Amino acid sequence: MDPLAYLDPGSGSMILQILAGGLAAVAVTARLYWDRILKFLKIRKPEDETVTQQEQADSA
Repeated sequence: MDPLAYLDPGSGSMILQILAGGLAAVAVTARLYWDRILKFLKIRKPEDETVTQQEQADSA
């Protein structure tokens, strides 16, 4: 069976650049939404509750 496609070295380089760009985009997006992710997973309390608790502690 004869191969039906040919990948030259430039194609491999382009594939690596696409993968690296995709990983960078995922990393930047995760960093931008990091607080929301932590709140969704209930690792961090929402800011409203934290501020309310601090105000109550300050007034007491």
